[in-house]
Amino acid sequence: MKKIVALCLVLVLSLGLFSGALAVNEDAEGKIVIASSMYQFVLDEMAALMKEEFPNLEVEFYYKGTTDLISQLSGEMGPDHSGILSVDMLLVAEPAYSLELKDYGYLHRFDVAVKDQLAFPFDPDGYWYPVRVCNMVLAYNPEKNSADDLPKTFREFAENPAMKGVISMGNPLTSGTAFAAVSALTEKYGLEYLDALRANNVMIESGSTALGKLESGECKEIMILEESVLKKRKEEGSKLAVIYPEDGNVMIPSTAMIVAEEKSANANTAACEAVAEWLFSEAGQKAIVNGYMHSVIKDFAEIPFDSIATEKLIASDMGVNWENAYRGRNQLVDEWNKRVNN
Repeated sequence: MKKIVALCLVLVLSLGLFSGALAVNEDAEGKIVIASSMYQFVLDEMAALMKEEFPNLEVEFYYKGTTDLISQLSGEMGPDHSGILSVDMLLVAEPAYSLELKDYGYLHRFDVAVKDQLAFPFDPDGYWYPVRVCNMVLAYNPEKNSADDLPKTFREFAENPAMKGVISMGNPLTSGTAFAAVSALTEKYGLEYLDALRANNVMIESGSTALGKLESGECKEIMILEESVLKKRKEEGSKLAVIYPEDGNVMIPSTAMIVAEEKSANANTAACEAVAEWLFSEAGQKAIVNGYMHSVIKDFAEIPFDSIATEKLIASDMGVNWENAYRGRNQLVDEWNKRVNN
């Protein structure tokens, strides 16, 4: 009889522990909407993982480029910045917009358990944290050209006359990461960098178009996110290769933000905080790495397929002055239109 009672007690305790393990995020309920500029396949993977992690929470993701999202949300805010947003969380391409939303009072303060382990700066007041790292690099096709004959720096990419008409890059007016790169490069080399791009007849186009031209040989070298090249290498067996610029790659720590309760679509900041904590967990960061981006956690065990150590990239990072990128956004857009688009 004593054995039976003891066995029942063990079973009860085991079930209690097991149930508790499954119920960690069962308290997160209702619905939240998350807007992100991450690849759709990464969002799909995250949605599937979150469905298991948060069984009582409806999480709706939608993809939108950062610049397009800024335009959308600006309309929702209205000229007096009093409007309600159609989202509850944001995972955008660069921190400059985080500074803007904080200034407008649209962000909710929150904490993450791993903030002391973050390899990149975060808002000291707790309004935004970097959650993934995109990395702007150069790329080429070794089946068409030798790396020895191509620029090894962003500066030479723009200034070498031998590259005239055979280089391509993203549009900073529609891509947050392209804007961040242009901000860093003009900070380092002056607005003359834009003049050099125009003189070299740089093609301004989407990453997929640029990669196609690299494969065909129409382009010899492109400025592009590392993740785009790594994805093609793994999933398509592409031979396209990355050049990590000798004057510094541009690392773009993309941020996670929670919209203030009174300004958000579903007024569910408690659930958003639980989701944010998951994004910084090992599982959340693995999903980031599986999406060919780098983790924000110091000494994270994994790196994206075919990349190099994140710490090595941090050491060679050109850096972006995010305050300047925010305050000088309109001026840089004007200069781009005048010097490159005109």
